[in-house]
Amino acid sequence: MKSLLVFLLFMSPIWPVGENPSPGYPMVIVNKQTNQLAYIDKGNVQRVFHVATGKTADLTPEGVHTFTVKAINPYYRKLNIPGGDPRNPLGTRWIGFDALHTDGRMYGVHGTNRPESIGKYVSNGCIRMHNKDVEYLYNRIPIGTKIAVVSSNQTFVELAKQFNAVKEK
Repeated sequence: MKSLLVFLLFMSPIWPVGENPSPGYPMVIVNKQTNQLAYIDKGNVQRVFHVATGKTADLTPEGVHTFTVKAINPYYRKLNIPGGDPRNPLGTRWIGFDALHTDGRMYGVHGTNRPESIGKYVSNGCIRMHNKDVEYLYNRIPIGTKIAVVSSNQTFVELAKQFNAVKEK
């Protein structure tokens, strides 16, 4: 019985894996060229935020990934800093994604305790946002949401059309 339930869950059309099937599903697009992040939902670009990305072009992996982990006041393992501590460089939220076959605990969109870093190329691969901005995003995207990381001259509307995340006008 348990194996049947697991099979049905994985075969379910509402299981949060695979490509976004149609416009209207939430999606995030990060453009490393402009250091901006777009939140797309209900077939439209809802908000655009300034972000910080990798110190070098290869540090923030490009491609389409899936958000797999979310955490409020995340613990910073590298320096043993608890969540909520003002010294914590991850800020108030962590939204991890599965880039380079990782499990969502290595790469993520997160807040920061260094707001002056936003808009710059300073991270070791993550995407930093102002805490209030990542909190907005955290409250709107479920696990399974796609994130596309690109370096492009295109607008977010053009990029979203490529990823089938906006409605054609």
